[in-house]
Amino acid sequence: MTKKRLGVNIDHVATIRNARGEIYPNPLRAALIAQKAGADSITIHLREDRRHIRDYDLKNIKKKLKIPLNLEVAPTDEMLKIAIKNKPNYVCLVPEKRKEITTEGGLNIKKNKKFIQKMIMILKKNKVRVSLFIEPKINDIKLSRLLGVNCVELHTGNFCNLFNKDKKIEKSYLKLKNAANYAKKIGLEVHAGHGLTYKSASKISKIRSISEFNIGHFLISESLFCGLNDAIKRFKKVINT
Repeated sequence: MTKKRLGVNIDHVATIRNARGEIYPNPLRAALIAQKAGADSITIHLREDRRHIRDYDLKNIKKKLKIPLNLEVAPTDEMLKIAIKNKPNYVCLVPEKRKEITTEGGLNIKKNKKFIQKMIMILKKNKVRVSLFIEPKINDIKLSRLLGVNCVELHTGNFCNLFNKDKKIEKSYLKLKNAANYAKKIGLEVHAGHGLTYKSASKISKIRSISEFNIGHFLISESLFCGLNDAIKRFKKVINT
């Protein structure tokens, strides 16, 4: 069976740095540690309010990183210009609200369809692979395919909320599984992420059509106790067992 890839999101290293307005901890250092530990890619989310990753982080990480860089951005003119200028390997379009603590749900593709389609077309012309962060809904997957993306990342937040509270997860799990299988069937690569831990990721990793997990907050949290290197190695083992 093909091994599942692990993308490591290092946003919250920057969150800690920015809490005190210091120059440490440096997200670049975290990216290089993750790379050495076996991460298959690095994810950073450049938000409109720059609450964690800053523009200079993107520039420095892109310059030094040897594994693919996945840049998460909202579908806006500003972020399109930044993506074209820096040319990350991948761009994942995500929803964004100023008052949210973290990303809340998947992208509303219908609401901003024309601009999203334009952004996908321009990025692909610049040889950037594009994905959409969406809810595990068949209609959203169909629309993603029509818009011309290479892959979709399924939002696992609802499943994780139920899992962490020891509530019934069967319906939510089946929804993820059906969505992932359908996406793969119509030619999309399938990723998953948001709120996953060792335990919840172990469950979702049984869905064969998911090829990649993107994990951030949990890995950075876990690294406080065991180090980033060990946390990444353990997570890779969990999703491939």
